[in-house]
Amino acid sequence: MQPLRYSINVTLDGCCDHRAMVPDEELHRRATETIGRADVLLFGRTTYEMMEAGWREPSEQMPDWTKPFAKTIGAKKKYVVSSTLKSVDWNAELVRGDLRAAVEELKQQPGNGIGTGGVMLPMALAEMGLIDEYEFVVHPRLVGHGPALFAGLSKIVDLKLVNQVAYGSGAVAMQYVPARKP
Repeated sequence: MQPLRYSINVTLDGCCDHRAMVPDEELHRRATETIGRADVLLFGRTTYEMMEAGWREPSEQMPDWTKPFAKTIGAKKKYVVSSTLKSVDWNAELVRGDLRAAVEELKQQPGNGIGTGGVMLPMALAEMGLIDEYEFVVHPRLVGHGPALFAGLSKIVDLKLVNQVAYGSGAVAMQYVPARKP
């Protein structure tokens, strides 16, 4: 069974608005590696539209160190959970209907993993206990606004730290797996 891995950038005060993060070559390299580990990506509508707008057509104005990320995300097969989009492209397919059944079916496919990001879809996935690994890249910044992770989660999800990496910017990437209760 393929693991479903969630990765997100977040500030110390819990903001996960991508505009609040400072672009950095080292962190882009990590993001490229994270996406590269997944065979497919699972996005909600908002994350899909944001990623497509930012990375589908890399501009010449982008720093060279961002181009491997654009190439990696562009090449990945994407599944987009949306009840409002009529169609998708950019190597993507719409997912409709029973989210749990669709994700469980994806997890049964052969491969090394499914990557996901964003806010709303991962909260639904966490509620269903479908996320196998959480990665929070915590930036040393307070912004005082923006969407917060897992706001409104109906149950506690206990996690166990399995890895952490500190970066020159002061950001820390922490990987967790769900804690298994005896």
